[in-house]
Amino acid sequence: MAAPKKRGKLRKKERVEPHGKAHIKSTFNNTII
Repeated sequence: MAAPKKRGKLRKKERVEPHGKAHIKSTFNNTII
């Protein structure tokens, strides 16, 4: 439940800060691993 909620939050941030998209992607990748 926490994962989907966090994902939605990050997604919103992605639109606000395109530069942070890469950082979020890296963090998400780390979470999967």
